[in-house]
Amino acid sequence: MKNLWSDAEAERLVESYAAKGIERDLALRVYTTRLLGGEPRLVLHGGGNTSVKLRVTDLVGDEWDVLCVKGSGWDMGVIEPQGLPAVKLAPLLKARKLQSLSDEDMVALQRANLIDPASPNPSVETLLHAFLPHKFVDHTHSTAVLSLIDQKDSEPICREVFGKTFGFVPYIKPGFDLAKAAAEMFERDTSVEGLILDKHGIFTFGETAREAYDRMIDAVTKAEEFIAARAKPTTAAAALPTNLAKPAEIAPMLRGAVAVKKGEGRFDRMISEFRTSPEILNFLNSPRLEALAKAGVSTPDLSIRIKTGPMVLPIPKAGALSDYAKVISEKVAAFATDYVNYFETNNARDDIRRTMLDPMPRLTLVPGLGMFGHGRTLKDAKIASDVGEMWIEAVRGAEAIGSFHPLAHADLFELEYWSLEQAKLASNKLKPLTGQVVLITGGAGAIGAATAKLFADNGAHAVVVDLDADRAAEAAKKAGNQSIGVGCDITDPTALRSAFDKAVEVYGGLDILVSNAGAAWEGKIGELDDATLRKSFELNFFAHQNAAKNAVRIFKEQGTGGVLLFNTSKQAINPGANFGAYGLPKAATLFLSRQYALEYGPIGVRSNAVNADRIRSGLLTDAMIASRSKARGVSEKDYMSGNLLGQEVTAEHVAQAFLHHALAERTTADVTTVDGGNIAAAMR
Repeated sequence: MKNLWSDAEAERLVESYAAKGIERDLALRVYTTRLLGGEPRLVLHGGGNTSVKLRVTDLVGDEWDVLCVKGSGWDMGVIEPQGLPAVKLAPLLKARKLQSLSDEDMVALQRANLIDPASPNPSVETLLHAFLPHKFVDHTHSTAVLSLIDQKDSEPICREVFGKTFGFVPYIKPGFDLAKAAAEMFERDTSVEGLILDKHGIFTFGETAREAYDRMIDAVTKAEEFIAARAKPTTAAAALPTNLAKPAEIAPMLRGAVAVKKGEGRFDRMISEFRTSPEILNFLNSPRLEALAKAGVSTPDLSIRIKTGPMVLPIPKAGALSDYAKVISEKVAAFATDYVNYFETNNARDDIRRTMLDPMPRLTLVPGLGMFGHGRTLKDAKIASDVGEMWIEAVRGAEAIGSFHPLAHADLFELEYWSLEQAKLASNKLKPLTGQVVLITGGAGAIGAATAKLFADNGAHAVVVDLDADRAAEAAKKAGNQSIGVGCDITDPTALRSAFDKAVEVYGGLDILVSNAGAAWEGKIGELDDATLRKSFELNFFAHQNAAKNAVRIFKEQGTGGVLLFNTSKQAINPGANFGAYGLPKAATLFLSRQYALEYGPIGVRSNAVNADRIRSGLLTDAMIASRSKARGVSEKDYMSGNLLGQEVTAEHVAQAFLHHALAERTTADVTTVDGGNIAAAMR
């Protein structure tokens, strides 16, 4: 592993922080923490921890010896000084004399001794850092080191690799007991440069930030070199058919299968992220893949991300997808059953009340294709995939020098259902559309952009589709929540299909369609040329129909229902003079929404329409507003608020109507009017 220390970079950071009153040792602690956290083979998504012992002055001028240790929720790769909360050291050291200390009391002790009470909770391994006397302490979950310690005979292997330079600590769950055991191991030989924690990871320490960091990189390099030198010959890969299915063909089936059923047609949906590479495929084509996946995770921390390990699907053949959908459902059901048994068996060992997590897999391996990470958000799905890549690397290394033998599931349970993690879950309130994907046509326009933003604010990932790709990307960026923009002429069926395929590619599927795009052409209906009318129908009717067809196709593959929402305009109910080219297809689209409600309600698809009027947008431009208000002899303000409420209606009000329908679980075939009140356009 490459040592990334740079004297110049370190000094630049020291100088930068000095201007903010941050002392040198803390600045260097931040520097090497970032170096470690930026390498996924060492640390992933909040894993690992580092510390430095300092002397600080509190708000009333008292000086304290403190331990600055990584705080909960901070990512080492981007850590700032405030991510290393200072804890008074003396009370931590005094705790070592205790015979026992519960996790809750340990957290209370650490919080009670924070210099800044607003700081995040210090790491669960704070006491281990405190009990070691060194100024700088580093801890990672190196995949190479995990390959050595995920073995039946891990201790002699580590002795062979590291000699006497590292102490070896048998597996103990992180917390007070592990901290005491690690300190005792160090005190038996104070010459060691670090500690190997069986089935867990590696600690290194030193009197300078560079010394602790160098020792970590050197140790990991030794592990990597040992694996490379002792690697067994590669076993023959599983035979693959020539006609493999494509990832996008199975993604919606898989996403639907891992959705958590809540009853009465409700689901907690997942986002799925597909990932592949030659390295991933080489591993997934191993004939022992199923056994390796069932063995467990490479380090206990990963159980919080991918449960007891990955789920494995058989090789998918093209042309047999209906049969494969059934196989997926069976595999997911079997995984869930095993997980429930795992929970019930281990939960029965004591009288602690625990809430079982959902039993769905978070990582699915598909030989011949790659892997899918699953999560309630795209971020969580990507984390699962990242974890999957590092799990593969650790397992590959373990198999190269012996056989993968990780921590038993019974021991994993203690971490996955750690009381502090359960407390986090209880306080984690998800947004109403978390886990859902919405595709919005006309997404860069006023109504489309407002809808994308509102849906993203409520937890959905938005696919913003617009004729102008740059504007679509900008609207998606403003919407946030890792939404994406797609340029597309929605009157082109092939291009429109590609936009829906993009939703599947990025998120694994689709849950909501907001068919919003439209444009108006003027002219007396009896004098209108056919080309103009047909052009209007292509955009204002057939594009809605083709969008709905694509959405329903995905909904059926997922098997979790879905929502169709159509922007039909008040013209569908109350036609205006010279607007027949616009009103006629909009009236057809209104009835289209009801036809979908009628025919697809039995599979859980809801279909509703929104009629809006006088919304500042690409349809009703400032120039048009000025022209119409002048023609009617009223001010622009009076024209825009010419309704029963006397108030202008905005794109955000229309977006609220779409959101209402997305959440209205028992409403379908409905039409909601958003126009401030227009009796002539009221439904009868």
